[in-house]
Amino acid sequence: QLHLVESGGGLVQPGGSLTVSCAAPGFSLDAFDIAWFRQAPGKEREGVSCFSGRSETGDYVPSVKGRFTVSRDNAKKTVILQMNSLKPEDTARYYCAAGAIHNQCAMETYKYVYWGQGTQITVSS
Repeated sequence: QLHLVESGGGLVQPGGSLTVSCAAPGFSLDAFDIAWFRQAPGKEREGVSCFSGRSETGDYVPSVKGRFTVSRDNAKKTVILQMNSLKPEDTARYYCAAGAIHNQCAMETYKYVYWGQGTQITVSS
């Protein structure tokens, strides 16, 4: 059983930056595709970004493309989501999820088996 742990959430002002990390203590994430999802109150969970464990490439939902960057730190065994130019509409609980490895990752929730508990990100002045 893969136990995912997110870290790095918090409160940030609009236009600011924040980095969140996903780790699986005792495991390496390089055998999985990793995705980041978010869910705001009253809204459905949506995919934000994903990272292919095989091709080591990322993908993004249009609303965050150019602002968010996903990467993997092999030394720290984490997948990182760097978020810049944050907007109030980015406020949500962010979850990382792990699924089967592919050449190209996807952001459909059903493709991910393991989920973290999430970390809250609030963008507000």
